Amino acid sequence: MTAPVSAKKKKIVVAGPPITMSDSFRASAASAETALKARDTTTAAARIGALSPTSDFEAYVAAAMRYQLAVQRRDVQAQRIALTDLFKSPELPKAEAPRLRYIAGYLSFMVGNYDDATAQLDYAKTLGYDGIDATMLRADIALRRNKPKEARPLLREALARQRASGQEVPLAWIDRAISLAYQAQDFNEVGALYRERLARTASPQDWRSALTNYMSAADLEAQAQLDLYRLQAANGAMASERDYQAYAQLAEKAGFFAEAKAIIEAGRKAGKLTAKQAATSQLLKTVTPKATKEIAGLPAMAKKAAAASTGKEALALGDNYVSLAQFPQAVEQYRLALSKGGVDAGRVNARLGIALARSGDYAGAQAALAQATDSDWASVAGFWSTWIDQQNRKAGAA
Repeated sequence: MTAPVSAKKKKIVVAGPPITMSDSFRASAASAETALKARDTTTAAARIGALSPTSDFEAYVAAAMRYQLAVQRRDVQAQRIALTDLFKSPELPKAEAPRLRYIAGYLSFMVGNYDDATAQLDYAKTLGYDGIDATMLRADIALRRNKPKEARPLLREALARQRASGQEVPLAWIDRAISLAYQAQDFNEVGALYRERLARTASPQDWRSALTNYMSAADLEAQAQLDLYRLQAANGAMASERDYQAYAQLAEKAGFFAEAKAIIEAGRKAGKLTAKQAATSQLLKTVTPKATKEIAGLPAMAKKAAAASTGKEALALGDNYVSLAQFPQAVEQYRLALSKGGVDAGRVNARLGIALARSGDYAGAQAALAQATDSDWASVAGFWSTWIDQQNRKAGAA
């Protein structure tokens, strides 16, 4: 709000009857306005405090200047008081009132007066203002009142409206939504929100945070967790002893001994694991001879898979090939498993998509991942699909 105090003529024509200010008030207000423009808050405060309005319009100008001064001083309480004075003025333009009521609600929220904040938002809505920011503020009020069940639908509405508007959803909103989805134990939404976040910012640290937080909360089956650890490794996001140890233990329990061995060795090379660590040293000692036998047994598994009446053996062989990073061979076996049937199609399609992605066939990978629509494997497919989008963006930039 900028009051028209610098006009040369005594009468200022606006929409409606002429507005009159006295010469003395006009001169004092112009002097105060000069100080405000110079951001000289000390001088401005003195000159604004000396104003003596004698009409509704002069009172409106003085209140508008007090508000401007409070904004420059970042004095939230003073801003709120000045707005109250403006609302009392019959000179306040009707078109400004809805947005200013929202601002009043925000300022009351900032000083902890949540009842007034809600009342101002309700008033703004009756005047026609119901922006996304107002919905978000209602969610924040519910959060401050420790009412997550009230906050969550409001936050979800704000996110949906922001997406529909074509504007980016602020990352802070996504983080709050993730927190509320965690509390509600809605892990499908947790995964979806993390993937939305990763589509915006996907550093190794972002990937690690998303995957480790998701796995720590969602009750995923071991094979699905294994694929998410593989994704973490693919992003260079293995950052701690726990990451390497948990990944290696999962691989060993699944019977992928060569993969477990490779992960322990990679952890040592990265300086995250040492030879003195008893757990991983014993695990390495256990899986090393088994890894040799595992690799030697692949030809026999291939013959068995080809002759089998169902796809179970081909699925098992495909899994072994993925664990050994032999992705083209894995693709062949997963397709054989799907053609023969008798397997978990969600798991096979997810793993087929992963193998295709790691082979460089991103389009084929996305098509396969889109078929993994059930339970844990839908989440696995969603995270890997996000990774593929990231690789495509990198390729496009290059």
